[in-house]
Amino acid sequence: MLIQVRKTRRCGALLAATTCALLVVSGTAVAAVTPGTGPDLTDQAWSVDLATLTADDTGVRRAGDALRLAGATGAASAGGGGASPSAVTASGQLVAEPVTLDSPAGAVDAVVDDTVPAGTEVLVDVRGRLPGQGPDAWTEWVPAGSALPAPSGTVQARVTLVGRQDGGPAVRAVTLTPEAPRSRSLQDVEAAPTSGERAYRIFATREGLVGGTTANGHVITQRDHFVALPSRRGLSSAGSGSYSVRVCAESTGRCAYEPVWDVGPWNTTDDYWNPAGTRQSWADLPQGRPEAQAAYQDGYNGGLDGFGRRVANPAGIDLADGTFWDGLGLTDNAWTTVTYLWTGSGPRGVVRTSGGPLTVRSGPGTGHAAVGQAGNHANVVIECTATGSTVTGTYGTTNLWNRIGTGNWVSDAYVNTGSSGPVAPAC
Repeated sequence: MLIQVRKTRRCGALLAATTCALLVVSGTAVAAVTPGTGPDLTDQAWSVDLATLTADDTGVRRAGDALRLAGATGAASAGGGGASPSAVTASGQLVAEPVTLDSPAGAVDAVVDDTVPAGTEVLVDVRGRLPGQGPDAWTEWVPAGSALPAPSGTVQARVTLVGRQDGGPAVRAVTLTPEAPRSRSLQDVEAAPTSGERAYRIFATREGLVGGTTANGHVITQRDHFVALPSRRGLSSAGSGSYSVRVCAESTGRCAYEPVWDVGPWNTTDDYWNPAGTRQSWADLPQGRPEAQAAYQDGYNGGLDGFGRRVANPAGIDLADGTFWDGLGLTDNAWTTVTYLWTGSGPRGVVRTSGGPLTVRSGPGTGHAAVGQAGNHANVVIECTATGSTVTGTYGTTNLWNRIGTGNWVSDAYVNTGSSGPVAPAC
């Protein structure tokens, strides 16, 4: 039995009679968290319920006394036709119920009782709820033991298993301990998110793979609406849009708002939208530049992706068919501007329809031109509001319209903001 911990200083106190090691993620050791300066939160430690599986849990099963892989999941595209990373290994995840603490935590440490054969992995990530930003606003997922992007009083854990179906990893227990927010260093200040969302010019490819299963367990349908990014840090659970993007195509002038439901293209640890100080891999690349783009255009990493495959295009995002054809009106892979909506701040809402996408219009009313689509479950930032034509939708009848991007409007009748009135100022 191998005991792995995220933080070596707690190993002796908790597991003095066992073998302990710093958990390694993608070949890079996670740095230990500086002790917090706030109240002691160690008495609020809790154990993840590994026996009760919910709709958010995919590709895992309870077998005997451990959580194990249940079946191959993840259809992450390699960027337009290549073998996907998930085709090499199976993956599954358990998303634990959120836990509310007595005071905000700056990090959450994890002690994992597991068996991890060679070539397999067990990853424990955590995130914190962002108050006042809508019903589904969270920080990005970060490895347990790392500082949360922002202190939070409500935290959630995710346990991911990666490896073979036969002889894959087994997780018997996960114990989590919150840490008080640590003192902010100069590096922390430089790496802190800006007030506005990050946006970059990214090459987009069509994922396709209808009938396949995404990294969060969603089965891909005809003309589906979601996107894939090459890192699990921005992966939403199925039926959630905690991590959503705005993708605008230069060639068509249309924009699509979509949840992130898959991992790809090409890589699985390339959160290129994050600063070098927090980026999982390839920290020597400029922020906003995907590894696949650097490999394809500049011969970076010998022209190979993180799996050693020859990169055939510079893709940094994959688009489901409905996003590609209907939302953006594309007919071929194209350069786009991608905005990572969770990286900013401000009031948010969740698009909820009967299943299909919501039409995005150029102004506050149904008489304005259609300029894109918003997928069901997309989490959008509401910049300002205005009155327009009256619409009846998921949340009743209203003449309130929300601007969710420049020249992009949706009816409030289809947006869950947690309020019956405006959540943003008038435009």
